[in-house]
Amino acid sequence: MFHIARRRILAVLTAATFAAWPLKAAEAAYPEQLIKIIVTFPPGGSADTVIRALEPVVTAELKQSLVIENRAGAGGNIGMAAVAQAKPDGYTLGVAPAGALTVNPHVNPSMPFDPKGLAPITLLAEIPFVLVSSADVPARTAAETIALAKAKPGGLSIGHGGNSTAMHLTAALFTQRAGITMELVPYRGTAPATVDVLAGHVPFAVLDIPASRQLILEGKLNPIGVSSARRLASLPDVPTLAESGLAGFESVGWFGLVAPPGAPADIVARLNEAFVKALKDPSVVEKIRTLGAEPAPTSPEQFGRFIQSESAKWGKLISEAGIKAN
Repeated sequence: MFHIARRRILAVLTAATFAAWPLKAAEAAYPEQLIKIIVTFPPGGSADTVIRALEPVVTAELKQSLVIENRAGAGGNIGMAAVAQAKPDGYTLGVAPAGALTVNPHVNPSMPFDPKGLAPITLLAEIPFVLVSSADVPARTAAETIALAKAKPGGLSIGHGGNSTAMHLTAALFTQRAGITMELVPYRGTAPATVDVLAGHVPFAVLDIPASRQLILEGKLNPIGVSSARRLASLPDVPTLAESGLAGFESVGWFGLVAPPGAPADIVARLNEAFVKALKDPSVVEKIRTLGAEPAPTSPEQFGRFIQSESAKWGKLISEAGIKAN
């Protein structure tokens, strides 16, 4: 009788062990399929360029391919709304710009998604901006730009990467601090804004460094000043706007990786591990810095706190400057 009971207990334990194996195998198998990453700007912009630089290392680490999908518009809201509505299984992620997470909520009363609901994975990169003029514009410095704008009140324009983006706020901050009036022209990302200022359709533009650096080095665009507090190693001869007469001027964009609301903590941790490894890879770091960006890996918790502090900072600026979405 004892042996029969013992065999029954062993049978139950064995069955339970085998039953648990598929669950553990499924948990360990992530990712089992392609991972889609939604980039909220067109191809050629900074977010697109940086995520593609990370792709080979992340693919090797996760042993799964990444599919990059560009969904531009509404200052990042269109792409982020798609991420927010996706199944929280780790197979749809988003490259979130500063504007969509920390600016749009302050200027858009009817947001198509709740930025606070997204699951932060890691900050990816920080990117300073540069104010440029097209080749046929006589202004070559901040002082000349301001003088030209004052001579033509409202007659000049500055292109930027989209309403409520950090580039929009940088352009608005420049005109506010300079005491000038210029039309701020939104584009669906950095790439189309670059095309138009290059062609002279807009005389000035606030661009990110990855999209503009080579054109500046080739003399096809005139750099007026960079928006960071210090000069950039990638453009060492271009002065900051702060040293060009606008003391204290600083505005730096950034973007990070997020998952849909409710993404499992273990999947978020696995993704953080893979992307942080890529952001610290020497070859990737060199490539990103060559583009004019700075890798900025964080933990999910650090990224979450950073989003909150940035939202508070931009909200204050938006209120004081009276910035509107349109």
